[in-house]
Amino acid sequence: MEEITLYYREGSSDKVYQASITPKEGGYVVLFAYGRRGSTLQTGTKTQAPVTLEKARAIYDKLLNEKLGKGYTPGEAGTPYQHTDKANQVSGINCQLLNPIEDGDVQRFINDPAFCAQEKFDGRRVLVRKEGPVLEGINRKGLITGLPSSVAKEVRDIPGDVVIDGECIGDVLFVFDLLLLHGTDIRTRAYRDRLFALNQIVSRDFGFIKLVDTALNTAQKAALLDRLRREKREGIVFKRLSTAYVAGLSATGGDNVKNKFYATASFIVDKVNGKRSVSLMLFDGHKIVAAGNVTIPPNHKIPVVGDVVEVRYLYAFRESGCIFQPVYLGKRDDITAVECTVGQLKYKEAQEEPVAA
Repeated sequence: MEEITLYYREGSSDKVYQASITPKEGGYVVLFAYGRRGSTLQTGTKTQAPVTLEKARAIYDKLLNEKLGKGYTPGEAGTPYQHTDKANQVSGINCQLLNPIEDGDVQRFINDPAFCAQEKFDGRRVLVRKEGPVLEGINRKGLITGLPSSVAKEVRDIPGDVVIDGECIGDVLFVFDLLLLHGTDIRTRAYRDRLFALNQIVSRDFGFIKLVDTALNTAQKAALLDRLRREKREGIVFKRLSTAYVAGLSATGGDNVKNKFYATASFIVDKVNGKRSVSLMLFDGHKIVAAGNVTIPPNHKIPVVGDVVEVRYLYAFRESGCIFQPVYLGKRDDITAVECTVGQLKYKEAQEEPVAA
């Protein structure tokens, strides 16, 4: 009765997703299928029993919006966001992401001379592209976004065409990688070479573009880790010095990793409470579940219902799903509501029961 096939291609990923509304037993069901293009697709249903056409359309539309929000497109080329309302925002550049590691793995990277270390910031991922007179920000989804005027002004002082990768906190961009130098794509070069080139073009006189400090040997990395933990920063990053810049997450894991001292997650604002507090919620499949409350600091505007916000917390309680010791970090315009799932949560480890004597 109604059906669609969506495609997604990026790096080694080449996926297909199909959805349809089909009559059944006097009502309607929403069916789906997904998998790698050209392979046998896994199938399922979003309706365990037939529902009305109105409800089926609502489920179907929600499913479609979820996939389009993640970059799936009706175009068979699979170019993310092509043929969607975000098509004119597609930059053609996607950022490299970091694989998480546990606390017990950190010392291995501290000791390994193949890796450098940097601070893990809790800002907003932003790449900056300067091509002639055109200056654009690019978010973690690869979509063109705005830039703080303070950053834009200083980027214009960098000679030639460049693409810089960094993390934006307020009006300051902390930069840690270089993808394009004087119009030449350098993503295939080793990170040590890209980092050296970045240091040559970012002036120490800049006030709103700052180079991220890099620790190279074991003593420097251990000192950095100690300082970051002492100052209660977000975490630490390790990058293999010989690796190229590859978009997305590594399937093999270990070239670019992060260890977060505190957990962070993206939540949907469910309700605005009194005394500068909001209630949070997450998706658990197609269900909405409560995730607790967070206080909004005086230096932040109070978000509205439906906004996506970033919150730092110590852990979540598995029984209730609520987060413990939440700290509000701000709104996230680069995260969609469908990405706010319980799968993000870090749960409190279960305590062992005492053994009876």
